[in-house]
Amino acid sequence: MRNIQGKFSNNLKVILSYWQLYALLLPAIIYVFIFSYIPMYGVQIAFKDYRTSIGIWGSKWVGFKNFKRFVTFPNFWLYIKNTMSISIYSISTFPCSIILALSINELQKAKFKRFVQMITYAPHFISTVVLCGMIHIFLDRNSGIVNTLIKALGGTAIPFMSKPQCFRSIYVWSGVWQGIGWGTIIYIATLAGIQQELVEAARIDGANRFHIIRHINIPHIMPTVMILLIMNFGSILSVGFHKIYLLQNPLNLSVSQVISTYVYQVGLISGQFSYSAAIGLFNTAINLSLLIIVNLIVKKASSISLW
Repeated sequence: MRNIQGKFSNNLKVILSYWQLYALLLPAIIYVFIFSYIPMYGVQIAFKDYRTSIGIWGSKWVGFKNFKRFVTFPNFWLYIKNTMSISIYSISTFPCSIILALSINELQKAKFKRFVQMITYAPHFISTVVLCGMIHIFLDRNSGIVNTLIKALGGTAIPFMSKPQCFRSIYVWSGVWQGIGWGTIIYIATLAGIQQELVEAARIDGANRFHIIRHINIPHIMPTVMILLIMNFGSILSVGFHKIYLLQNPLNLSVSQVISTYVYQVGLISGQFSYSAAIGLFNTAINLSLLIIVNLIVKKASSISLW
């Protein structure tokens, strides 16, 4: 008991010593509590037959009925397959940011280095709506620049947006183009922390650029890479709704209909709030399970983990 009181007293002294820093954190803590934790109160509607007229507490408790309905839904496995295939495809492009960061780090001229960084991460600030509009314009079968080039080279115009087999690649690689530069910022910041003495010592020992990248740069950023990879696996069933919905059409629906678009249909359009909340909670549970599993695997393999 005395040990507990002693630890509490020491922690209290530390807090009082740095109260200014904790005061700066207070607005962020309040914001997260109000907008992230208080809304969790509404999760219970996933286990109820929610009616807006009688409220959450007045609605009938139905247990796992909504979850069972989703799991037994005829297109359940199709939506799971579409969501996971797009997510895994997106995760497979994870090394692109690492390669770009390592390449930018090797640039010698500071002005050119800043120019490349600006050009690569500028697309991040393009809104999803504008990006999808650009994709439709560029890939248009009749007047799109891509098909115009194909026809100029003697080929036949390709209806990219109406071909299901093209949808995943269009979604993923347009996302890579938009986010690759922004994703490199973390790695460039990590690479900036490498001691130059270590690099100079390697050069004196005869190491070339490839050796420095392989034996110094990559090992230095590997903990950051593993942490970000774990976090990506933790959102494997959380494919963004906006971009999917804006690129979706009746002809590519067989591969573009994912869990998030289905939640939009049953939740906002059909007003089935309990059912959509159950799907969202199911999604969260799977993501959390994958996060824990991948974290344990990575921890055993490399001693790097989130906790």
